[in-house]
Amino acid sequence: MACLKLGSRPCTFRREGNDWYCTTGLKSDLTVKIDEASFHLHKFPLVSKSGLFETLISEKIKEGEQVSLLELHDFPFGIEIFELCAKFCYSFKFELNASNVIPLCCASENLRMNEEISEGNLRFQAHKFLHNSVLKSWRGSIQALQSCNNCMKAANNLHILEHCVKSVAEKCLSTQQELVNQHFNWNGIQIMGTGSMKIGVDIGPSNSGIDWWYADVATLPLPLFIEVISHLETLGMDQEIITGSVNYYAMRCIPGLNRREYISEPNNPLLAKEEQRTLVEEIEKILPFQKGTSSCKLLFGLLKCAKILKAGNATVYNLERRIGMQLDEANLVDLLIPNFSNSAKDETMYDVDCVHRILHHFLTMDKMINGGVQSEGIKEDVQLLESNRGVQLAVSDVNSDAVIRVSYLIDAYLAEVASDSNLKSETFSSLAAAIPEDSRVTCDMLYSAIDIYFQGASMAHRPGA
Repeated sequence: MACLKLGSRPCTFRREGNDWYCTTGLKSDLTVKIDEASFHLHKFPLVSKSGLFETLISEKIKEGEQVSLLELHDFPFGIEIFELCAKFCYSFKFELNASNVIPLCCASENLRMNEEISEGNLRFQAHKFLHNSVLKSWRGSIQALQSCNNCMKAANNLHILEHCVKSVAEKCLSTQQELVNQHFNWNGIQIMGTGSMKIGVDIGPSNSGIDWWYADVATLPLPLFIEVISHLETLGMDQEIITGSVNYYAMRCIPGLNRREYISEPNNPLLAKEEQRTLVEEIEKILPFQKGTSSCKLLFGLLKCAKILKAGNATVYNLERRIGMQLDEANLVDLLIPNFSNSAKDETMYDVDCVHRILHHFLTMDKMINGGVQSEGIKEDVQLLESNRGVQLAVSDVNSDAVIRVSYLIDAYLAEVASDSNLKSETFSSLAAAIPEDSRVTCDMLYSAIDIYFQGASMAHRPGA
């Protein structure tokens, strides 16, 4: 990893609990407090490099105060970053690298460590290193973005994020072998020669081709991942490639979608429930409303997660619509969505109403999606069709082969859920009747489902009977 060595003095700071002491041997004349940490420093080195310290100390002296303690309440970049800023003031040796350069750019702005105070100040050094070295490489660009968690707002205000996102997005579009090799070498892959690689760890969906960048971009915090995806769309990247990246990100970051892969990531911390809910909602927003761009397995997984996490109605509704567009590609296991309702009136094992809604979307949306019409917001499907196309959708307009496949699927689903003693008769019959009559090549599975339903329990104990 590229780095820039700064400073010339070998001295450093000694830590004792929450106290940091300068090892120069001179008695401290100023204590700087950041959160619970106390840095026992000296006024002159700080004033010589930081406009903020110069102003704070001058103001207190003018007011006749003894300046021995300063509390920095507006320094959100962390104790480690402040320590590096202090080292720069003292000319202590330390390394500027891809993982600390953006926080130091922001911190130097906060502390006003600019050229007006001292030539070659930290702000100048950090920005120069960022643009001339870090953003030139794939690894540096990714690591720089990964370091933005504690300084995202400040980095955005300084337009640093904009440059980093642009750098990553432009490199994603690149086919230069040098960039691909950087990615492979970073992730434990040795290039053996043309068409030959030795793989050390799993790096993503494939070892070559247009998706080589998926795994690295998936390590970014969600807001930055969304920014990269948005910039790729602006640059005109193929929608199918972008969707593949979103699918990969979802599989990596949302527990339950791909549990084995999720657990195998040592640096992928378990998210709190609220963070998981936000993640599901944001992933749904950036998925395109286009049939076939995301697999049924992924969409059903997102839907189940959304229900478990009690995501917003908009998220659930749109996921049901997306699944409805390609219900003919689903299988019976996909449809077995557990019922997460806490209502005493709805105690079925599986969410039959959800499947009914998905079927409704399939029957009413197929023609609109095949015609290339995409919609935004939450509106009734028929109203959307009328406003966007000016025509009513007839069942006969839906692809007949797809409807036949779905009729088999729904009848098999009815047979699976029929034995549930809490399944209301009107719910069962309504779903059965939703399939167009001429779409059933055979009714054997439906008759079997009806037999199971009536055999499961006596009519007297069936809800709604």
